[in-house]
Amino acid sequence: MLAGALISAMNGALTKILSSEMSALEIVFFRNLLGVALIFYALKHTAPKLSGGKFHMLISRGIYGFLAMILFFYTITVIPLGEAITLNKTSPLFVSILAYYLLKEHLSGVTIVALIIGFLGIVLIVKPFGLSISYAHFLGILGGFFAAAAYTTIKKIKDIYDSRVIVLSFVGIGTLFPAILFLFAPHIKAPEAIDFLFPVFTMPNTAYVWTLIVVMAIISTLSQWLLTKAYSSSNVSIIGVISYTNIPFSICFGWMLGDALPDALTYMGIGLIVLGGILVGMKRKHTKSM
Repeated sequence: MLAGALISAMNGALTKILSSEMSALEIVFFRNLLGVALIFYALKHTAPKLSGGKFHMLISRGIYGFLAMILFFYTITVIPLGEAITLNKTSPLFVSILAYYLLKEHLSGVTIVALIIGFLGIVLIVKPFGLSISYAHFLGILGGFFAAAAYTTIKKIKDIYDSRVIVLSFVGIGTLFPAILFLFAPHIKAPEAIDFLFPVFTMPNTAYVWTLIVVMAIISTLSQWLLTKAYSSSNVSIIGVISYTNIPFSICFGWMLGDALPDALTYMGIGLIVLGGILVGMKRKHTKSM
């Protein structure tokens, strides 16, 4: 998880660099297209041993992952890297809510307090003291929700699918859906709120851009494999705590790329989200051990 967190922050930094050359959807497309090739090579080298099943859940994991990625990548292009990654890290809070509504898991007092702490942290980051919060921040929070849905699905299928097959569902759908959106883009006048989903496709034409794409695809696929392996382990609370190290990593990378350092309220918000996520993870582990 620690390696995956560092690589995830590096991936965010590369995304921010590439955003000056191409749209967020194009970044998602090329990142996943090369990821598909890497996963196919790995599967050809060593065949999966698990039999599979519940194919609809595998597809659901891919769809949730694609939605989380496009929203995450888009927010990286419009708000500071540290804030974008922090909002994406709200996923453990949403996992508890999804488990309550979909899996009928009990919400304890500690979990409720953790959720309140975490969402107070969100308020401090987005600072909705005017008439409305930033649309980009809202999309970042929505990306955290879809990431939670993806992680929840991983836990349901980790014992029947090889981790590489799970990642393949993600990168495969993450390649197919953007390709479809590119086909429709010239024929659709999308509302401004979702026009980032319908950019006109432009093929990269410089060695610099292609190098960044290849590097990003390699480290992103490695990060996804590491994160999938980590979340498939039994020590979920420990994994959850370590996963938050990508926030300071991303703040540092963002600062190196020209982002302003977070203000005091944002630092407080980051701390509350991390605290809320840790409390949720610790409580879920304690509940499973009883």
